[in-house]
Amino acid sequence: MGKRIEPFNFKQCVSIVKSTGKHAKNLRELRKRISQVSDESIYHHVYQYFLKGHILEYTNDFAHWAGEHLEESALSERLTSIDPYTGEYTDEKSLVKRLASTEPYTLDSVNKVRKELIREIDSFLQAFPEPHDVVKGNEFYFNETVSLVFPVGVKTRNLAEFLVAIEHIDAGSIYYHFYDSRVRLGEGMVDDFSRWIEHGLGKKKLADRIRGIDPFMHSIESIRTHIREIVEKYVRADMEGVAD
Repeated sequence: MGKRIEPFNFKQCVSIVKSTGKHAKNLRELRKRISQVSDESIYHHVYQYFLKGHILEYTNDFAHWAGEHLEESALSERLTSIDPYTGEYTDEKSLVKRLASTEPYTLDSVNKVRKELIREIDSFLQAFPEPHDVVKGNEFYFNETVSLVFPVGVKTRNLAEFLVAIEHIDAGSIYYHFYDSRVRLGEGMVDDFSRWIEHGLGKKKLADRIRGIDPFMHSIESIRTHIREIVEKYVRADMEGVAD
């Protein structure tokens, strides 16, 4: 008798935003507030950035504000390069350093992300110690979120069913299983989808391909498309007897 496969139970994340009452009109105030606000606020502005459907040029609200309202592109690029899931910087120099190192460095907590944000801002302020104020109305407002997670009533037991679900599931579900899970599971770049495909279905190579999708290079809808295309290609190859 074969091993019983646990179905993949799709869930969805909905966030209720609440104000902290804190805001910043320049970079020094931003730095001060980042050091003061709760972990929930940092999580909202960094980890939940892609749930908001913002501009893909940036990867968090702080980088977005620095680029769009402070008009400090150099700082925005540095803040954008912080990867809260792996702790690695996404530029070429950091990639070389990563490949040369045998010890992985991860930002495995919101507090470490906070420190990296402050470090980058401090470095910028050393070079430009007199930051200007933004135009009134463009201040950075710090928020927090209360996240509600609930099953959506969709379960899949094989890749064919998974393909149909991925095509139609809400974007909030894609976010929860592909982005939020990287923090929730505490396993680096492992997400819910690839984890189930590897451990539930026993298809590690397919799981590795899912994990290879860079979350910072795509919108949620683009993530959906990439997952669908990868799984669809595998299913087609499997039907032809050539899947690895």
